Formats: sequence, structure tokens, C-alpha cells
Amino acid sequence: MSDEAGLPRAEIRFQGLGVSPGLARGRLFVHRPEEEPLPERAVAEAELPTEIARFESALLLTRAQILDMQAKIAEAIGAKDASIFDAHLLVVEDRTLIDEVLRTLERDRRNIEAIFQEVAGRYARLLEQMDDPYLRERSMDIHDVTRRVLMNLVGKSTPALSEVNHPHLLLAHNLTPSDTALLNREHVLGFATDAGSRTSHTAIMARSLNIPAIVGLHDLSTRLETGADVLLDGYHGLLVINPSEQTLHEYEALARSQQSVEDGLVNLRETASTTADGHHVILSANIELPEDIPMVKSSGAEGVGLYRTEFFYLNKNDLPTEEEQYENYRQVASSILPHPIIIRTLDLGGDKGIGNLNLPTELNPFLGCRAIRFCLDRPDIFKVQLRAILRASALGNVKMMYPLISGLAEVRTANALLDDCKAELRAEGHTFNEKMEVGIMIEVPSAALCAPELAREVAFFSIGTNDLIQYSIAVDRVNERIAHLYEPTHPAILRLIKMVVDAAHDAGIWAGVCGEMASEVALTPLLLGLGVDELSAGAALVPRVKRAVQTLEMSVCRRLADEALRMAIPGEILVECEKVARQFYPELLS
Repeated sequence: MSDEAGLPRAEIRFQGLGVSPGLARGRLFVHRPEEEPLPERAVAEAELPTEIARFESALLLTRAQILDMQAKIAEAIGAKDASIFDAHLLVVEDRTLIDEVLRTLERDRRNIEAIFQEVAGRYARLLEQMDDPYLRERSMDIHDVTRRVLMNLVGKSTPALSEVNHPHLLLAHNLTPSDTALLNREHVLGFATDAGSRTSHTAIMARSLNIPAIVGLHDLSTRLETGADVLLDGYHGLLVINPSEQTLHEYEALARSQQSVEDGLVNLRETASTTADGHHVILSANIELPEDIPMVKSSGAEGVGLYRTEFFYLNKNDLPTEEEQYENYRQVASSILPHPIIIRTLDLGGDKGIGNLNLPTELNPFLGCRAIRFCLDRPDIFKVQLRAILRASALGNVKMMYPLISGLAEVRTANALLDDCKAELRAEGHTFNEKMEVGIMIEVPSAALCAPELAREVAFFSIGTNDLIQYSIAVDRVNERIAHLYEPTHPAILRLIKMVVDAAHDAGIWAGVCGEMASEVALTPLLLGLGVDELSAGAALVPRVKRAVQTLEMSVCRRLADEALRMAIPGEILVECEKVARQFYPELLS
């Protein structure tokens, strides 16, 4: 590459954190949203009703915009990712914030734009200083919603990155969830941000949209300008400015290698997930929408190991009826026949509000009334879902599991409600599978420790490693300061998984893993060695996990697990896992 005088431009490399894999090259577009000064003026007492009306209209318009955005995101990439905006709705409906704005308006007699910016900014700054990571995360939501409300108050459109109508690599200090979700995928080749972590909302959305992304570049957006020739490596978290011919040659080879790997994985669809020495592992897919089924079939999965049902309840004013749920479950189950489908009952509550139920906001929703706790607290809602699942079970391939079980009493109470539903359906003449398998998710350390007792009450275990890791190590994955402590290979996690698997086998039931660990091919030999019977991964990742399984030998996997269980340092355990993975399938780790 040369500058305008014909002299070579120096290549410069910046190291960040790769959070969404892929390679991209193009012109850099640096996004620096200009914060125009808001008008500020005194208002007379007679003008106060007009200012209040303007404020209420702006809040209503903002709410409508967020709901519209949720609907578009849910349709495009799934309700789970769209639920990120539930927190934004809470901001525009927060009576504490709204009432303080109105009190300040009455006291200070200034225009509503200036008042709202001042009060909302103060709220955001207070949250940024909190020790609680969940509350700190909410400060970003307040900033995002504040911007929308202010733009609506002054009658301007919110600056849209989607309006950049040429191919580019985006660099910004940070991207809000709404920024990321509404990127123009036709023109955004990849993006990088100064802030963020691997588990931030921005990173999650990037992976959902399949956009290569890097975060953690510190202040880079203040040091670069639009127009530079850039190569973005989402695999290794590298941003290369003015890449040299040598660098381009190396990355062209990497791109060809990755494409070759992907092409080879396509041929695995009809093959079995059996190790080289004949040990079969059930390989399933995680889904959340009926539209995901074609990808499950094309991936070569042996069914659905986790069907999240929350999308029925999110972003709606009315609760879904039994008939609506039954038709959906029946449709999905029939489309996957003869393979099984495991439907997870509601994992709602806490930070996931439902329509017009006006659930109370909790300081720490992840330790609050969520999942099975919410369902048992609201049997009127829970039984509608149980009846719908039971009716769909007449197809013969439906299984069900309860999330976030912490002890035996919850299982027995939930099963008692299930028995009530069965009795009602029999009396009404509905058919269902009397022997439908019912299992539980092991996501809480107390459940893992009580696994022998729980195993006598259920048909299977599915280990949700995301929450199990978070609760066991007491680390919030979205907290940038401690995200590095979120370690799947922590000795405590391995011992808990081993404990759960052994308890399941002693009771004659199977145990699977449906968390992110199931998708990590570097950890596949470890999970097999620990005795896991089933792996349920994102449908797009199933072929990679299948290739890993097919090349492994169980004797090696068991040796690795035995060694890992004797080790004490997570990083050292991970190194041993990667050694085995590279020995058998190095092309999947490049």
C-alpha cells in the first residue's frame, strides 16, 4: 500500500479481543456520534403543561420505536437477542426517573430537553459507580434510551449507522445493542470497538448477526480516521491498518484454509457422531424459534437438545394461549421426527419482563424470581404451558425439562402440577404421552451436589454450563473487569460435571451438556472423558463438534479427564485440553 506521494504506508497492528469469528477487509469508517448542544431556555408557568405533553409524547414515541426494533430483531435473529431491549423499555417506563424529571421541571422551570438530559445523566453516572455489575450494565441502557428520547424531543431522527451506504469496517468507542442490531449487514463487513467484553451484549449480537468483531481496543477510535485500508481478524482479535502484501498473502491463505474446513464439514450431515473407537455421543442442537429447524436438519444434529420457549412471552402484551403454544410445539416436534426434542419450560422473570404483568424490578435478577421459581410462583401461567407441552407429546418424540432447579422440593412441586395437568387432560379427552420423559437442567451448584437424590426423580440431566460456571465461581460474565475469571476449565466446574454425570449413570439415566462448553471443540475431549452422554450446541456449530467427536479416541479422552481432575489451575487444564484437540483436529482450532 502507498500514500499519495507513492511512498509505502507502514502497516500498524492493534490487538484487541476477538468476539465474533471471521475475516474482513475494507475501508475504515470511524463512528463518532456528534453530541449537539441541546437548547436550554427558561419556561413560564403557563408553558409547563406543554412541556409535560412534549415529554410524554417523546416517551411514547421512544417506546414504540423500541418495540418496533424488538420485533424486527426477533424476526431476523431470534427472540433471545431481541430480549436485550427489555431493559430499554424499563427505562422509558421507570416512574422514579419520570417523576424526578417532572419535579425538576416544576422547580427549575427550564425546557424539558435540558431537564431530562440532566436527570437521566445523573442516574446513569450513579449506576456506573455501583459495585453491582448488573446495575453498571444498566447505565448503558440509560444512555441509549436517553439519546432516543432527546432526539424525539428535538424532532430529529436518531443517527443511524445503517445509513452508511457503502462497504466499510466500522470502528466506534462503543456500540449500544440497538446500534449493533440495526447495522446494515449488506455494507458492514465487520466492526471494532474500544470498549466491550466477550460476553457483552454487543459481542452477543455480533455473533448472532455473523459479523466479524473485535472489542477492547481502548481509545483507538480517537486515534484513527475514516478511510484507512483495514483488515479485521475476528479469530485472533487483530485489527491491521494498511496491511502489507505479505500480511494479505498470509490472510488469503488463512481464508482459503477456513473455507476448506467449512466445505469439508458440509459432508458430515448424514454421518454419526461416533468416536474413532466406536463410542457414540448424542449430538443435538439448541433452538428458540420454529424457523431454526431447517438449520438443525442441515447440521446433521440428532434432534433438539434445548428448545427455549421464552419468545412466546417476550415483547407481547397478552400471554400466549394454550392453543397457540400447543400448535407451535406440535409443529416443531413433527418437523424434527423421528428425532427427539427437549422443550425447556419458561426461563423468565427477574430481568425478563412479560407483557403487561409488571413484574417488580429486582436488584439482582439472576438470584431472584426467575425460571422454575417464577413458574412455581405463578402456576396459572405455568400450567398453561405444561398442558400445551403434554398435548404435543402425543407425537411421541417430545421430552421436557425444568430450568434452574436448586433442590428436590422444586422438582416434586413441579411434577405435582404436571400430574394435575395430566388429570385435567384425561378428563377432557385429550391424548398425550403418559410416559413423556421429564428432566431437569443442572445450573446451580446445590443441584449438582444433590444430584444423586435428584437423579431418582427425573429421566435425564442437562447441564447448563453458562449459569453453572457463573454461580459456582461467583463471576458476572458481562463485567469486563472480571470476565477473565469466567473459566470453564476451573477445577470446581469439572468436579461438579463429573459428580452430576456419575450420579446420573448410577441411577440409570443420561446426562448431557447444553451450555456453551458443548460448542467449544477445544473442550470436546474433556467432556467426553468426563462421561457426558449428549452434547447440545448451536446448530451452526454442530458440524464442527461432530468432526471433533469422530476423530477422537475415548481412551485418550478418559486419560485427559483423569489428569484434569487432579489439576488445580484452570489455565493449565485448558492447555492440556488444547493439546489433545490439536493432536486430533488442528484444522478446527486455527
